[in-house]
Amino acid sequence: MSNVIEIRNMIRDFQLGQETVHVLKGIDLDIKKGDYVALMGPSGSGKSTLMNLLGCLDTPTAGSYMLNGQDVSQLSDDELADIRNKEIGFVFQTFNLLPRTTALDNVALPMVYAGASKSERKMRAEEVLTDVGLADRMDHRPNQLSGGQRQRVAVGRALVNKPTIILADEPTGNLDSKTGIEIMALFDEIHANGNTVIVVTHEEEVAEHAHRIIRLRDGMIETDVRNK
Repeated sequence: MSNVIEIRNMIRDFQLGQETVHVLKGIDLDIKKGDYVALMGPSGSGKSTLMNLLGCLDTPTAGSYMLNGQDVSQLSDDELADIRNKEIGFVFQTFNLLPRTTALDNVALPMVYAGASKSERKMRAEEVLTDVGLADRMDHRPNQLSGGQRQRVAVGRALVNKPTIILADEPTGNLDSKTGIEIMALFDEIHANGNTVIVVTHEEEVAEHAHRIIRLRDGMIETDVRNK
């Protein structure tokens, strides 16, 4: 399998007044196409910073990041936004849905930025909502949906542009345990369909769904274990 992500000696420093805080201290990481990875680590380990870099929400201080063979560590903000929209589907703990917009229009939103036609957007959004089990909820707004249903809408939105990577940040963090199990079953299904999935979590039960668990500590990879 080819690598979808290749990171070499990635460093990320932040300036806090006069002080430089070294958050990531030279990360090397390869993730293959179709991999299912959990990123774990205590607070301050650098996992959120690494996720932001993986998701092209931030650029490294030093080192390289190849995404599908393209070095994205040197791109401008506009170029990064373009890569994010095409290559990366985000799922956040807080859902990040537009409150006054239907499930269908929330899911179709990334396709607006991608320049898809209205009929294309509708067709693909309907297809994705059906795939995540919300065929009968397409016209509902977020406040008419349960937490689990809202997260399904968010997953649908992440999938709509057929991205290279699904990047999920604590995807069950705002859900009760039963709903969390259902959402993780959905991620298992997404992975089985050939998607590369990266989940950032502090919950062992969530991480167990992944086939590879990477633990960070003090800005470095402490362990990288394939468990399936």
